Amino acid sequence: MTDQRRAIRIAVIDTESAFLTVLQKRLDTAGWQHQVHSTAIPVDELVAMKLNALLVDASVLGPHRWDLLQEVSGAIPGLGVLVCTAQSTVAQRVRGLRLGADDWIAKPCHPEEVMARIEAVVRRRQRAEVRLDAWPVLHAELEIRGDQFQAFVDGQGIGLTRREFELLQLLAEVPGQVLEREEIYEQVWGYAMAHGDRSVDVFVRKLRQKLKAYSPDWRYIHTHFGIGYRFDPEPLRPATDVESRSDELVTKLQTEPAAHG
Repeated sequence: MTDQRRAIRIAVIDTESAFLTVLQKRLDTAGWQHQVHSTAIPVDELVAMKLNALLVDASVLGPHRWDLLQEVSGAIPGLGVLVCTAQSTVAQRVRGLRLGADDWIAKPCHPEEVMARIEAVVRRRQRAEVRLDAWPVLHAELEIRGDQFQAFVDGQGIGLTRREFELLQLLAEVPGQVLEREEIYEQVWGYAMAHGDRSVDVFVRKLRQKLKAYSPDWRYIHTHFGIGYRFDPEPLRPATDVESRSDELVTKLQTEPAAHG
């Protein structure tokens, strides 16, 4: 029976023949467009491929794997990046995820699970996509720009990672609404949250630190203990001063719409 799942365009960097043989058969059955490489692919070639996802065995990349992960994630924000490798340490997995990998899969693994994880990452990437010519979204001093996967305060980028941006974007899409941790994890990470996983809390803490560093007079993210988080900008200084600064920023955005283009 033909697999009815939507076709995905993927590149695989791996040299494990047994794994690749089974995986390629499954990809063919699903109708996915795929190509396999035994070495790293230059970023400009990856851009030209118009991929949905990149599956990488970190051991194949050797000592340059961290540079590649960071470069690819920065150059192609819409690309889902998954690492599938054996004998990794916790420190390596954490580093890879922080540099931009969307998922880290331990070998040995079943190709069906790999494909399911790829689909989850691609779905999340597509939900996060916005029109490149979209106007920025303004909340208090914070300017959220989906076209750059970044947030700005007074024209200065606050240095969000891709996952931090997706977390902020998700919360800011429903200001004033409480989102449960499990829902946040499923929307941002792409699959169900394991019991005891504190990833959401860790990333909210990092996001808060960056927001506070660039916009210390506002509190943007509120905690609902035992439930989740709510995005609702709240001034931390006299309202007249805050409103004056916010009005100045709105005026700036209206008169200089291409400031960050």
